[in-house]
Amino acid sequence: MNTDFPRIITLLRKERNISQKQAAADLGVSQALLSHYEKGIRECGLEFLVKTADYYNVSCDYLLGRCAEPNGRPEAPSPSAESGSDSLTQPQKMLIDSGKLVLSMLNAPECSSLEKSVRGYLSLAVYRIFRVIYSANPKNDRRFFTVDSPAADGLTLAAMELKKAQAENAAKNGTMQSVQITTNSISENHPEYASSLLNQIKLCEDSVNAVSHSEEE
Repeated sequence: MNTDFPRIITLLRKERNISQKQAAADLGVSQALLSHYEKGIRECGLEFLVKTADYYNVSCDYLLGRCAEPNGRPEAPSPSAESGSDSLTQPQKMLIDSGKLVLSMLNAPECSSLEKSVRGYLSLAVYRIFRVIYSANPKNDRRFFTVDSPAADGLTLAAMELKKAQAENAAKNGTMQSVQITTNSISENHPEYASSLLNQIKLCEDSVNAVSHSEEE
């Protein structure tokens, strides 16, 4: 059974502030049946899938979780003019653009505390993985860093958790708590980077789900 379909049709309906009763009437099914579809109790047929895609103006692939973008564009986003060197691969540009979108959401003065915490967290992530790359060659001088290797990773993780906690506190107590983020708002407010972020989220969740499933086996 496809687990993405129930989640996505529920999300789309709620993002558009449509009641389940109204959506069921518009789609020509009973509210009870739509409820079963949204809960994943029953699987729909092809006709309902196509009708739902038309109703929400998205692709069937998006409803089934096969792509991250509502319009069903391929996973690789179009290159951004600001993404950096042409030597970067498409996945690398996608990662960079995703970061730009996240930071651009926090450009307002009232988000300065949250932006600082988010920027600190991302900086520590880059630092941590750079140490992994640097340490691959035993001939690289360990004096390049001031923090000793045995303690570096644990201390960096602790610093990242602190920045994450600070970001959570700033987000919950700042203006972001009243900002509604939807697929549409991301695409409308950040058209140049939306594709990258939506695809990045899908890739990350695929990785997380793969770990979860491997632990269950």
